[in-house]
Amino acid sequence: MPFFIKSKRKQSKSKTKNQRPQVSLSGEPSKRKRKKLRLQNEEIESESEIESDEGERKAEVVTSSDEEETAQEKKLRLAKEYLANLEQEEAEKREEDDIHRDIISHRLKQDLLEQSGKVQKLVADGYEQPSLDDIIVLRGHQLSVTCVVISPDKRHVFSGSKDCSIIKWDAVEGKRLHTIPGGRKGTEDTHTGHTDHVFCLAMSSDGKFLASGGKNKFVLLWNPDTCQLIHRFNGHRGAISGLAFRIGSHQLFSASHDRSIKIWNVDELAYIETLFGHSDAITGIDSLFRDRAITSGGRDASIRIWKVVEESQLVFNGDPGSIDCIAFINESNFISGTDNNSISIWSLMKKKPLVTVKNAHHGQDQNGNSSTQTNWITCVAALHNTDLVASAGSKDGCIKLWKISKNYTVLQPLYSIPMVGFVNSLAFSPDGQVLVAGIGQEHKLGRWWRIKEAKNGIRIIKLKRKDV
Repeated sequence: MPFFIKSKRKQSKSKTKNQRPQVSLSGEPSKRKRKKLRLQNEEIESESEIESDEGERKAEVVTSSDEEETAQEKKLRLAKEYLANLEQEEAEKREEDDIHRDIISHRLKQDLLEQSGKVQKLVADGYEQPSLDDIIVLRGHQLSVTCVVISPDKRHVFSGSKDCSIIKWDAVEGKRLHTIPGGRKGTEDTHTGHTDHVFCLAMSSDGKFLASGGKNKFVLLWNPDTCQLIHRFNGHRGAISGLAFRIGSHQLFSASHDRSIKIWNVDELAYIETLFGHSDAITGIDSLFRDRAITSGGRDASIRIWKVVEESQLVFNGDPGSIDCIAFINESNFISGTDNNSISIWSLMKKKPLVTVKNAHHGQDQNGNSSTQTNWITCVAALHNTDLVASAGSKDGCIKLWKISKNYTVLQPLYSIPMVGFVNSLAFSPDGQVLVAGIGQEHKLGRWWRIKEAKNGIRIIKLKRKDV
């Protein structure tokens, strides 16, 4: 069997070798040959198509794998960018936190130094001499203005007068906003307000409360925004001569001619305690951040600092005479004025003044003669934690600005601001840009003299700096 197959294969091979291709007369292959070639071509084309399809599928697989790798790389890149952004944001946040922490730390240290009285801002040399154009005159009281207070935002000024009224002023536009009228004597129980001379005003450091006192022997608490009465504190047996809020709180100190100081809780509308020590009528009071108050004792020629928490007091004795006004410069130093026309700077560490300026106001009396005896110091004011203070010498016709230097041992006069009338009250704005004065034809405590040319009212003095 295999032999025959082999022989047939050989025969077929020999035949194909010996056979010639059948060519038509036209020189073209025969029909049978063309059909065979066409089939072979078709078979070849189908194999190439299969190969091309397989190549396309392989390319698609490779492309899809490349795409998958690119997506993974993209995810990795985005993750790295996200982490880098987080690190950058955290670094910036840490820097901002460090900056804020440094600012807060500096501010806290500054506040601590201010509260302890160990810092003094040197600003006095930076002020210019106020001109007449820098003074705004506001009139509205019928009698002499005895006290003034300026709001913490320096937009409003309140003034009290011998006519028993309190007026709220717009310090920016210079106009009267509201008047709390005074009543007649004997109507204290029915009248909302004062029925006798108003001697003192005080406003809390946040501007929420206004306190007033006078000859009526009680303290009235007002809402500064609406000028509505909130409460009346009773307890003093004499005229209220001074009021002071402790800065940063609603604790109110009241001083009286009955020689006592009372402490009130304004939030609770309650009485706390009474302090005794002066042997004469108290003429002035002031307070800063600490739970303390400073008072001047008038004819007992003493100044007392009341430490409320420690339940103790510091006593400072001045020269013979009446210490009529007192004001804190900082927690460690204060200024006083007496009826012998002298101004003194004090320190907590010494019982005697560091410096005293005698004949500080040497103006003229009503007859035009030079007089120092009648020009006693009626009021003093200090721009807290700075080297700038102000004083008024009764009817000498001027307000003086002073510079404190050489560790509070030198008091130098800076400028003199002319005023016609009795300067009964002075108050600086917290930023030192405004000085408010209460002017009257008479002294706030009596009628020893009368200046008819004076106009009862307040003066708003704009203090300009040289570098502005």
